[in-house]
Parts: sequence; C-alpha cells; structure tokens
Amino acid sequence: MKDPFQQLKEEKVFKDPVHRYIHVRDTLIWDLIGTKEFQRLRRVRQLGTTFLTFHGAEHSRFSHSLGVYEITRRIADVFQGRPHWDNSERLLALSAALLHDVGHGPFSHSFEKVFDTDHEAFTRAVILGDTEVNQILKRVSLDFPAKVADVIGKTYQNKLVVSLISSQIDADRMDYLLRDAYFTGVSYGHFDLERILRVMRPKEDQVVIKQSGMHAVEDYIMSRYQMYWQVYFHPVTRSAEVILSRILHRAKALDHEGFVFQETPQLLIPLFRGEMTLADYLQLDESVIMYYFQRWQFEKDPILADLCDRFLTRRLFKYAEFSPSNFNVYVELKDKFKEVGIDPDYYLIVDSSSDLPYDFYRPGEEGERLPIHLLMPDGRLRELSRESDIVEAISGKKRTDHKLYYPADFLEKAELPPQLKQDILKLLNK
Repeated sequence: MKDPFQQLKEEKVFKDPVHRYIHVRDTLIWDLIGTKEFQRLRRVRQLGTTFLTFHGAEHSRFSHSLGVYEITRRIADVFQGRPHWDNSERLLALSAALLHDVGHGPFSHSFEKVFDTDHEAFTRAVILGDTEVNQILKRVSLDFPAKVADVIGKTYQNKLVVSLISSQIDADRMDYLLRDAYFTGVSYGHFDLERILRVMRPKEDQVVIKQSGMHAVEDYIMSRYQMYWQVYFHPVTRSAEVILSRILHRAKALDHEGFVFQETPQLLIPLFRGEMTLADYLQLDESVIMYYFQRWQFEKDPILADLCDRFLTRRLFKYAEFSPSNFNVYVELKDKFKEVGIDPDYYLIVDSSSDLPYDFYRPGEEGERLPIHLLMPDGRLRELSRESDIVEAISGKKRTDHKLYYPADFLEKAELPPQLKQDILKLLNK
C-alpha cells in the first residue's frame, strides 16, 4: 500500500488562469484528484445558470476545488513553523479544501431547493461512503475520512483548521471571488490575494490578519459585496434559475401523477420518488440534466415542453420589482393569469435574494458568524469593524431584493380582452 505521506517523485502542476499554477506534491492529493467522484466535478458548473447572463461563466467546480486547495496549500506554507499551527494537520487541511464541494449536484442550489437535498450531506457521504475517495483517505488512518468530513462540516475540534476553508475570509471565498470575476469578465471581484496571504497568522481557534493588512481585507469584503449584487444575484441569472426550478418541479409532479414520458428519465426517477442512493446521486451531472431538457422539449405536456424550450433557447422570463408587503397584488395577478389560461404555479414566480456582506459576532443569534480579527502591533486582537470605517458601514446589514418573474411573450401574444391585459400590465407596473 502507498505511503499516504509520500511526496511525488516529481511535482505535478495544473496551469490555472487565476493562480497561474496549482502545485501538487503529495501523493494523497494527486490520487484524490484522480478519483471518479472528484473528476465528476468537471461536469458541474461553478455558477449554475450564470452562463446565460455572462457567457464566459462556464468554469467548473473541479477548477474551483483545485483553486481552494492551492490557496490552502499556500496558507499552510505561510503558517509552517509559527505558533498555534500543527504541521501534522497540513494534509487534513489540504484534503478538506480539495473535497469541500465534492457533493455538489448539477445546477447546485436550484437543484437542492427543488429536491430538498443538501450538498454538504452528500459531501460527507462521498467522504465516508463506499467510494474511491474514502479508500484513498483511509490510507492515512481509518479515522482520517471522518476528520476530513468534520472539517468540512465545521465540527472538527481544531477550529483553526476549519477556519481555513469556512470563515468570513477563507480559501473557498477567496478562490470563488477571483475565479468568478475572471470568468464573468467583471472587475468587481478582484482583490490583493498575495497581500492577504502574507498577513494571515494562525491563532488558537482561527486565522487572524496583521493590522497592516487591513486595507487588503477591506478590498476583499467590498469585492464580495459587489460580486453578490452584480453577478450572483443578477436578475437575468435568477430568471434562468426560476425556469430551471419550474422544469424540475414540473417533471417531478408529472412523474407523481403517473405521466408516461416519451423517454423515461431513468436517472432522475430515484430523485423524483425520494429513493435516491449515493450511487444514484453520483450519476447526475449537468450533461445528464441538459440531455433530459433537450428531450422534454418534445413532450406532450405543454408546460414542460415550453419551459425546456425557454431554458435551452434563452427565452427567459421578464421581471418586475416586488414588495412582500403588496402580497395582495400577487394574489390578484394569479387570479388574472388563471383567467387567461396561464398557470401561475409555473409562470408567475416571486424570487428573493439576500446577502450579509460582513457580520460581527453576536452570541445567540441565528447564523452567528465568527468575525475577522486584526492582530495589533501590541499583540491584542481587534474585531475588524472596530478599526475599519468602511467595514463598519456595512457590518450586520442584510440586503434583500424581491422580484416577480413572468412570461412577457405570453401576455403579448395572447388574445386578451384589452381591459384584462391593461389590468395585468398595471399590476406589473408596466
């Protein structure tokens, strides 16, 4: 059996547009990359439906996972020999960084909402189950897979290791901001990664930042804020997600009704019926989903066929601003859509997005977050927003946006009574 701590005879490198090179020296990491479970991530996009808004956003969770590994590797190199860092946990940190997304499904977050799945639970299942990943991790020790799963699940006893891949300034966030900015072509997500890595320091239970690096962290937080509102929550991307989720809802509902598909979606049946095993799940990727969308364009169910055609040809829904306080407007619109023969369950959708760019520690609150701490010249720790006016201005401020999505082309083409059409457009503020 291979020595799990053995170094490769010759370092392997991946050419990467974000980090220039990704370096692999450990046999364990190289073997994990070669597993079928990790290679599957090549077929899952990092940004789901964002490619329909920013055409360059075709990058995969495979490339992102390599990037998170690379940043973690560089942090471990910076930490080596410093107090509080135990270099015996280096391989654990690298394995967790590499595998943190291995349980993501196709079109990750939309998929999870429809089928009530949890990619973190599947990540643990891949690491702990009967998989190639598990067999390789067990070379280190029989309990090593559980340790990796605990780091990813944020339950590992050494919180410093956890914070490398799961905190308000971690390798995961730093890679996806830089990578997503690069592939979408926007300028918002850029920040000085080199500087941040140089000023990171290990403490008892978390990574802290030298006070001299505060401005680089400010830049990182503002980059994250801008990326969420300009890229991740872009209304066109959300429109595509709405259609995607409605397709999956419709197919699941038809299966429950006993609908006979022209081509049985064999790989999705276990998912529709809540009988999915890990093996079933790992057969799913975006090429599988897109294949079924291609076939469903020609199904006899007009709703499924129309929605699939919309997604594949990018005939997306339009949107109107919406306030939850005006819920009666939504109810009235639903009634009028039904009146003209448009099913509101599939063609009138309220979608909400919210983000908290930075939060300080408030014990007892739901979703409490450990803050970013600055290491002052005298050795004291100071919470970031107490030193930075920029970060203080956005700390703890959750921003939420609501939109109402609908098929404008249906309203334009439908032979509606003029008054009814006018009423619908008035309710949509059009």
